[in-house]
Amino acid sequence: MDKQQLSKDILKLVGGEENIDQVTHCMTRLRFNLNDNQKADKATLKNTPGVMGVMENGGQFQVIIGNDVPVVYNALVGNMSKSPTADNASSAASTGEKKKRNPISALFDFISGVFTPILPAITGAGMIKGIVAILVALGWLSDTSSTYIILSAIGDGAFYFLPIILAISAARKLGSNMYIAAALAAGIMHPTITALLANGDTTFVGIKVIAATYSSTVIPIILAIWIASYVEKAVDRVTHASLKLLIVPTVTLLIMVPLTLMTVGPLGTVLGNGLSGGISWLFDNMSIFASILIGGTMSLLIITGMHYALLPIIVGSMTSLGYDFIIPLMFAANLAQGGAAFGVGLRSRNSKTKSLAYSTGLTAIMGITEPAMYGINMKFKKPFIAALIGGAIAGGFMGIVNVKAYVLTGLVGLPSIAAFISPAISTLLYALAGGLIAIVAAAVLTYILGFEEENASEPAAPVAEPATAATTTAGVTEEAKAQDEQIFSPITGEVKPLSEVPDPAFSEEIMGKGFAIQPSEGRVVSPINGTVFSLSKSGHAIGLVSDTGAEMLIHIGIDTVKLKGQFFSPKVQAGAKVTVGDVLMEFDREQIEKAGYTTITPVIITNMHQYESIESAGRTTIKEKDLLFTAKA
Repeated sequence: MDKQQLSKDILKLVGGEENIDQVTHCMTRLRFNLNDNQKADKATLKNTPGVMGVMENGGQFQVIIGNDVPVVYNALVGNMSKSPTADNASSAASTGEKKKRNPISALFDFISGVFTPILPAITGAGMIKGIVAILVALGWLSDTSSTYIILSAIGDGAFYFLPIILAISAARKLGSNMYIAAALAAGIMHPTITALLANGDTTFVGIKVIAATYSSTVIPIILAIWIASYVEKAVDRVTHASLKLLIVPTVTLLIMVPLTLMTVGPLGTVLGNGLSGGISWLFDNMSIFASILIGGTMSLLIITGMHYALLPIIVGSMTSLGYDFIIPLMFAANLAQGGAAFGVGLRSRNSKTKSLAYSTGLTAIMGITEPAMYGINMKFKKPFIAALIGGAIAGGFMGIVNVKAYVLTGLVGLPSIAAFISPAISTLLYALAGGLIAIVAAAVLTYILGFEEENASEPAAPVAEPATAATTTAGVTEEAKAQDEQIFSPITGEVKPLSEVPDPAFSEEIMGKGFAIQPSEGRVVSPINGTVFSLSKSGHAIGLVSDTGAEMLIHIGIDTVKLKGQFFSPKVQAGAKVTVGDVLMEFDREQIEKAGYTTITPVIITNMHQYESIESAGRTTIKEKDLLFTAKA
């Protein structure tokens, strides 16, 4: 897949650069803040090769890419004339163009926008803390050595100075100056201030300053930067351009550092401690219920993007209590998604589905759930339900044995197992047992519940579905001996490789080899001299056999069988003799696409076992009856 082309397609389909306020990415998704979500072509994006899905949550327009999202993101940003960061947001806000969202959506958008960019820093630091814990537990490193002290400082540094990192990220999200924000955070964390507050009897211009510790905290600095963004912009508006560099940062810091120390900081500390304490109380007193509930619904929270609302709680618990209860439940939910995918692989009779289920299941167990969740479990529905139940069962076990996470990691899967290492090795063993329960429970439930497959077995006929009441067929009495076969284009449009068809049955050449055409007109003509072998009742698929034995399938669009014949007008019947250029079908391309379906049309040879290879005619655009490819016998 050409990532440059994919990024260009995405940029166009989200409404162009002018429609992008901000864009960032997590492990698997491009996360857009669009000026107008209605300008994005969601239906086409969903069917764009390389895009696994499209969602709108928390005010964000999310394009699910998978493991290649960093490459696509970099290509996307490289194709834009200006940086899609908070500078754009500030500009939009100043011109009054920024769209209004409801408070809940705005809150989720803000939280995800602040925490997503800093995940690499705290994930890296967290993993180092886990590695150090493993080395100490195995006796390979002394906790009194200088090596231990240095490694611990590397792991603890990002968490100790977390307010500075958060200040930069929050200011970027709010469209204020990131360096003023960093200076504000540094001010309240200065060692002299910390020592002064520790004495408990501090005043500023006669006003008492409440003692608080700001290292490793979350909520105080976020509240402070939020207020500071308004102060900075207010000062900026009334300051002459020639004096902005001197006046704006000076006044902002003079106002905000004391205000944070006297009011905002203590209030944020109380709120942060309250959240951490509340979660701790919940798990101390209602552990099993809370664990079952969160373990069973975590995947739903991930789908909606609401899991980002848990990040301040997780980070706050980790920094104030030294451990967290939610990460183990994420671990259970993610492994349950992998287990459900494994269950699909065990039960499926389709080799492609088996392969995809096993590979995405392994990816989910490693901590990246979207491929399994969207590509397998949600597609077949019942496996997703099994995954939720598996997560709830494993979550209940985690609650009973009181599993905690002691290290914050980005990916929550087997690579993050170090997060559960504590002075008691039992926590690690219980976490592994809980993960195994999640996998086994989800896999067994998936196997028992079953699911419906569109193609339960490999197709042997040159059609997308077997001959039934919905498909009329005319049999072939004798297989002709194969010889070189010229295949002419049945459609006018743009030639695409099959790899760009958003359906594994075609893109991975399971059904046969050939090319796809993105139509520019709504008509299909015969690409060969031969017989119409089959015609689906819905009109979306036509099977033909040439006079010299080439069996062919022309499949108009993907998933267009769901239209049940709407927008398709067949011009032939099964059994009809045709020559190159005879009209087979007319279809309303625009209406099909408006209905949310791609019209990309695979044109393939299905009996490729009789041919050595196919040879492209080398065209990128093509007209009806132009040579498309040659099947070499």
